[in-house]
Amino acid sequence: MIRYLTVGVLAVAALASTVLLAVLTSAWWWFLAAPLLILAATGCYDVIQQRHSILRNYPVLGHARFLLEALRPELQQYFIERNFDGRPYDRDVRSIVYERAKGTAAEEAFGTELDVYAVGAENLVHSMAPVPEPDRAPRVRIGGPDCTKPYDMALLNVSAMSFGALSSNAILALNKGAALGGFAHDTGEGGLSEYHLRNGGDLIWEIGTGYFGCRTPGGGFDADTFADKAARDNVKCLSIKLSQGAKPGIGGVLPGPKVNAEIARVREVPVGQTVTSPPYHRAFSSPRELVTFIGRLRQLAKGKPIGFKLCVGSRQQFLAVCKAMLAEGVTPDFIVVDGSEGGTGAAPLEFADQVGMPLTEGLITVHNALVGTGLRDRIKLGASGKVATGADIVKRLIQGADYTNAARAMMFAVGCIQAQRCHTNTCPVGVTTQDPLRARALDVGDKSLRVQRYQAATVASSVRLMASMGLREPARLRPDMLHRRVDPTTVRSYAELYEWLGDGELVADCPQTWAEDWSAAHPDSFA
Repeated sequence: MIRYLTVGVLAVAALASTVLLAVLTSAWWWFLAAPLLILAATGCYDVIQQRHSILRNYPVLGHARFLLEALRPELQQYFIERNFDGRPYDRDVRSIVYERAKGTAAEEAFGTELDVYAVGAENLVHSMAPVPEPDRAPRVRIGGPDCTKPYDMALLNVSAMSFGALSSNAILALNKGAALGGFAHDTGEGGLSEYHLRNGGDLIWEIGTGYFGCRTPGGGFDADTFADKAARDNVKCLSIKLSQGAKPGIGGVLPGPKVNAEIARVREVPVGQTVTSPPYHRAFSSPRELVTFIGRLRQLAKGKPIGFKLCVGSRQQFLAVCKAMLAEGVTPDFIVVDGSEGGTGAAPLEFADQVGMPLTEGLITVHNALVGTGLRDRIKLGASGKVATGADIVKRLIQGADYTNAARAMMFAVGCIQAQRCHTNTCPVGVTTQDPLRARALDVGDKSLRVQRYQAATVASSVRLMASMGLREPARLRPDMLHRRVDPTTVRSYAELYEWLGDGELVADCPQTWAEDWSAAHPDSFA
């Protein structure tokens, strides 16, 4: 508010002085008065318009960003031709998200902008006999044999982002977009707020180590509160957060400046103090206890799907969880694999860069472990970590996923410009701030439509890609349909690059490559 008042007072003073000088001294002053009048009118319009958040927060000055955006293709070409950064050019994913969110055409002139000969470049294998696209996008039934209220998941959903990390308007826009598009919205570990519930979008309620939203005064798990909230119609699935890709091994962090009275009430924590979730769960301490906790939550939730999210670190530890599932006869309905390339608003740099398994390896590891233990048909797999395009979705399905989640791309859809000020409470577009004046710049009605359009266009792109590969349904995707260049002259398929286990192979005749980890894994210990 002080910023607006200061700018407003200065603008009025400058305009009044100029007009007064023009009237009392010389008509030449009108040449200065006219631009000031135009700037004043522009500033007023910027504050009341609803399309651009950055203009609502930075009237007049914000137009400089759009000028640079208009010049961006020419500037990019300038740097590409001179190769100033030394790296091959890749398409700006933000541009793809923005275009789809705005509903603009995806086709562009001149062909590929990717270096298809670069080591690590990947390509999908199209068919000489493509098939027509289905009339409706495929959905994935989430619900194992013990689930009585299964949920049909979209191929792309909103990944975990908490109220607190995001503003109330950002949460409202994401959830309303999910309601409009018929896809799911993960609440993140920050609790179930009114902003998640107001617009009626389908929710995956995430339960983290802090048990926000179902927390005892001492910070433990409150079963009664959990059961009451899990019974809400909006809550379709419930997810236990074991770890997050961007910061595996530590709890989530919400900086103190963002913990206002409302956040404190939702999370049941002190106002103004940094909230750091514990790195571990109090409700369980072994694979067997995790599995029994899953069974307990399913009972408390009256049969709704229960799952967990993790960034894979140790193959042996995940195999221990699989052994516990076999021993107890209890399985989750879904598992979300979060890659180490996933984003976050606040985390130590060493954890973001050095800890955890990337999504490709983590996803293939979990898929193989479940297939090898004969559990894959009971459990659906989600994948999250820099999923933004239709090609990303298809690649993750080939690598073992059944569906995908996106966080960063959904933030772009609601207006994030990647200012990287998430942890400061000064987000310029109102996405990651608890400052009400900054948050009001994000218009819920406009941004929810952008979220809906982005998700629909991206899923449609994935379906179109699969049709070009000769497939009418994702279940027919195979590892040999994705190729990677491993050196300047050699290309290998994923069927050749990775080992793929057969159904029940770990239990019946464990291959030598898995034998050491399988033997060391114990259902009663994560060690």
